[in-house]
Amino acid sequence: MNTSSPSLFVHEVIDSRPLGRMQCWAIGLCILVAVLDGFDTQTIGMLAPAMSAELGIPVRSFGPVFSAGLVGMLIGAVVLGPLADRHGRKTMIVLSSLLFGSLSLATAYATSFDQLLILRLLTGIGLGGALPNAISLASEYAPKRHARTTVATLMCGMPLGAVLGGLVSSALLPVHGWHSVFVVGGVLPLAVALLAAAFMPESARFLIARGGDAGRVAAIMQRIAPELGASQVYRAPQAPRGGVPVRELFTDGRAAETVLLWIPYFLNLVVLYFIVSWMPALLISARHPASVGITAISLFSIGGVAGSIAQGPLMNRFGARRVLLCELLGYAALAVVLANWSASFAAVATVSLLIGVAVQGAQAGLNALAAEIYPTHMRATGVGCAIGMGRVGSICGPLLGGVMLGLQWDVAHIFLAGIVPALVAAIAIAGNRKART
Repeated sequence: MNTSSPSLFVHEVIDSRPLGRMQCWAIGLCILVAVLDGFDTQTIGMLAPAMSAELGIPVRSFGPVFSAGLVGMLIGAVVLGPLADRHGRKTMIVLSSLLFGSLSLATAYATSFDQLLILRLLTGIGLGGALPNAISLASEYAPKRHARTTVATLMCGMPLGAVLGGLVSSALLPVHGWHSVFVVGGVLPLAVALLAAAFMPESARFLIARGGDAGRVAAIMQRIAPELGASQVYRAPQAPRGGVPVRELFTDGRAAETVLLWIPYFLNLVVLYFIVSWMPALLISARHPASVGITAISLFSIGGVAGSIAQGPLMNRFGARRVLLCELLGYAALAVVLANWSASFAAVATVSLLIGVAVQGAQAGLNALAAEIYPTHMRATGVGCAIGMGRVGSICGPLLGGVMLGLQWDVAHIFLAGIVPALVAAIAIAGNRKART
């Protein structure tokens, strides 16, 4: 006699079980994507002087090259993110990794300014499309109780990648030249793309939300819950939907949460990229040797790793709103300390580490929040557009630093200016209902 099992919600099955081997493998590949993002972002700045000397391009002309990569990331986030809600997270992770890997490899053979500009723009598009999809897939394979920790831990990959980029550049640049660093930066994402294509499962939550093949969903879910069997039927909480739902970010009561998420996304990355771009120069202006600037950025990255790892557990225990407010207000207080004691090496080192914890921890928390706010059928769109807004901030941060220096602001006033974006971001978080849990 045949008896059919009642259909089950995919998310309830995932939420009721611990993280399994398949989920850890998928999340691990997503973390590698974040590491490669940090690697690429960090190395181009380190390699610019060597590239300038060999290619005959003045260092001051590299500003558009840096900006081209950031503009590409913005395009990739807002274009390839929504496409994942139609074609799948795995598909876009593989394609994005292939894109930025192959173009980073091609950058190793660039011979002119125009080639660098175009290659950095296209590389940025691949990078911009990879991260929101990695966040979406990782959050959808994590049980709800681990989702914040999973996404926040994933984000520690970016400062880790920055540290790795520094180590690789330091080791290869003196011996093999700048070309070799881009070769490494191209081969690694190509390897990740092949691993993802072969072993990364598509998000079961995405498949069921889109009305995907029931047999494919059952096969994936059997690896998570083998006791349920291959014939188990799964369903979604809502009817499957199609299309790329960008407009849905502002419908069904989501408009306020979307805007109040975008504001801190934008402003926090203004601060983060301002620090990464201008901290060494500002410390030289404060009469520190160049080595202090390098130390400060390294400590900032180390703090970012620690802050990202701690972010998920802290948000689970104290609530997203409270933790994010503490981090943003904490950064504002640290900016005051840095403005008043920038001549002290001990103060600079300590504050750089703590600012890394606060600013990059907050960014990890915002990514986790973005993955929570939006339902499965539009999660990659929501995360991608939020990251895209953050990429705008990453472009504005270095530009604002240049404007303040051009106006001949002193070091103390430039650091104090960082209080403004922190306070505005804190007000937005305080008003976001979704951040209160």
